[in-house]
Amino acid sequence: MSVKVDDEVDIRGEVCPYTFVRSKLKLETMPTGHVLRIITDHEPATRNVPKSMENEGHQLISSPHKINDTDWEFLVKKQTE
Repeated sequence: MSVKVDDEVDIRGEVCPYTFVRSKLKLETMPTGHVLRIITDHEPATRNVPKSMENEGHQLISSPHKINDTDWEFLVKKQTE
């Protein structure tokens, strides 16, 4: 499955709850239907941010997965204004 990523937020170095806050603020600047790539190095954020995004009404397009030894990425589609 190929998904077009419209924007990206790099939250490496941040810890919860700032990981969610920064991701949410970035999504708020994007049009509905656009996809945000989120990169984190904070393992708890790989559980907390996707769950919080879904609770906000957004769609998790790809579950968090490792992209190297220290970082994860996942995709979220903005569903609501």
